[in-house]
Amino acid sequence: MIESTLIEIAIMIAVGLVVAGLASYLKQPLIIGYIVAGILIGPNLLNITHSSEAIASFAQFGVVVLLFTVGLNLSPKVFREVGKVSLITGLGQVLFTSLLGMAISYALGYSLTASIYISVALTFSSTIIIMKILSDKGDIDTLYGKISIGFLLVQDIVAMVILAVVSSFASKSGSESMDLIGFIAILVFSLSLIPLSIYVMPKLLKRIATSQEYLLLFSIGWCMAIAAIFYKLKFSMEIGALLAGVTLSISKFRYEIVAKIKPIRDFFIFLFFVHLGSQMDITNLEHSIIPVVVFSLFILIGNPLIVMIIMGRLGYSSKVGFSAGLTVAQISEFSLILVAMGVKSAGLSTEILSMVTVVGLITISGSTYAMMFSDKIYSRLSKFLSIFEMKNLKHKDSSSHTKNMEVIMFGCDKIGYSLLKVFKDIKTKFLIVEFNPQIVKYLDNKKINCIYGDAEDPETLDELKLNKFKMVISTIPNFETNSLILHKVRQLDDSIITIMVCNSIEDSLKLYDKGASYVIIPRYLGGEYASSLILKHGFSFDKFLKEKLLHIEHLGDRKDIIHFNR
Repeated sequence: MIESTLIEIAIMIAVGLVVAGLASYLKQPLIIGYIVAGILIGPNLLNITHSSEAIASFAQFGVVVLLFTVGLNLSPKVFREVGKVSLITGLGQVLFTSLLGMAISYALGYSLTASIYISVALTFSSTIIIMKILSDKGDIDTLYGKISIGFLLVQDIVAMVILAVVSSFASKSGSESMDLIGFIAILVFSLSLIPLSIYVMPKLLKRIATSQEYLLLFSIGWCMAIAAIFYKLKFSMEIGALLAGVTLSISKFRYEIVAKIKPIRDFFIFLFFVHLGSQMDITNLEHSIIPVVVFSLFILIGNPLIVMIIMGRLGYSSKVGFSAGLTVAQISEFSLILVAMGVKSAGLSTEILSMVTVVGLITISGSTYAMMFSDKIYSRLSKFLSIFEMKNLKHKDSSSHTKNMEVIMFGCDKIGYSLLKVFKDIKTKFLIVEFNPQIVKYLDNKKINCIYGDAEDPETLDELKLNKFKMVISTIPNFETNSLILHKVRQLDDSIITIMVCNSIEDSLKLYDKGASYVIIPRYLGGEYASSLILKHGFSFDKFLKEKLLHIEHLGDRKDIIHFNR
């Protein structure tokens, strides 16, 4: 029995390796390869898996460890780090998607219980997949990237709350259902973990962390212990693991724990998705074709529209809303976990799980390609998407702001703020063009000459009449945007000084070829400035202390600007 199980796992790994490699070659997330590998080895095709109970146990362990690592990243500090825009957009998208999803499910003939599970499952997007795509595109530090990461974090928090609610109210068979005493017991136990995590765990982990192996062993042991207690109290093991992670999240060793557990988590999550694929009944999918098509279109088109409407009402451009909207055009691994829990504890049919899994495969594939080619897609749809922008911002007259100006600067984040201070000191007449409405409002309150505008919009650049300025600066680290600005400037006047920002040496050289006067690469500025301080002050402690105080004062001044980009 043990030998046959190990052989099956070996085959799962081999098939998964090949299919996941193909998915990677097609620039698709590995999760698609895992699920397809499961379909291949399942009973409908190769019929290799027979030790389903043993493999299911491994798969559940993967979910437990996944939720433990999620809990490790849910430090109470994250509630302070999520900006207002991300909070409103995240909660708004969850609310409208779940309501519309429930209406669609019920109209398609699903029961009320099934409709609730399906609608909630359609709500969540994959933070892991989106972070990978944003990183590959170099868009993590863009405005839409920061907002997207923020509302995906809000989604994760809501997902955990929903999983907890589902676990507590899911009906179990016979005497196994949790009574009032069991609920009170789990509540008291959970509350008792709060002082433990604040006063005991940090000191205990400090001692344990002297041995890396012991830290790993303790972390897994703590995860399984809390999960087992929750199970014994007729609650969900997964939520117990989540809470176990949260209790360790305020420790300074949480990053080490996550790094140690990540390979273990990834392997068992691989088994979970392969097992999930192997459980799909593809022979009956013809009965689910209409739901699959309807739900896939709803996620791929409806979810981005919901985000665009919300962000448009908050004052953001259609480009920012469109780019952020594409990040929610797929369902997540939590969606599949939620429906799998529904099959186990709420009597959902495996046909529903298969249907949602297919929707996941379609939407993850589609949204991945949509995000990779978002600029090209937007350029074709931009004239139709302007309806999502607030007209009072979009059509704000710029002629009165540009009169007698010497410098125009696109963007006022980080580097832009430092340049802003220089313009004030040398009493230069300048204009800020910014497409974050919160920053526009902030600068207006500070009586700083600023207008709302998108540097990626050729019409906006034409309206600004760039030939009237002596210097054009872009602090936007996007090669295509900077190339467009340079093209517009060089068409008008070759003598205008142009200063650009980018993140790579290769793009810097290309911008120089296109006519840029100077290109700033932020990652090299810190080292150059630190070198100049050493040359200037030598080993003088007092002079470095003075620099420290000036830097702290400077950071305090610019904190408000940076906050608006979350």
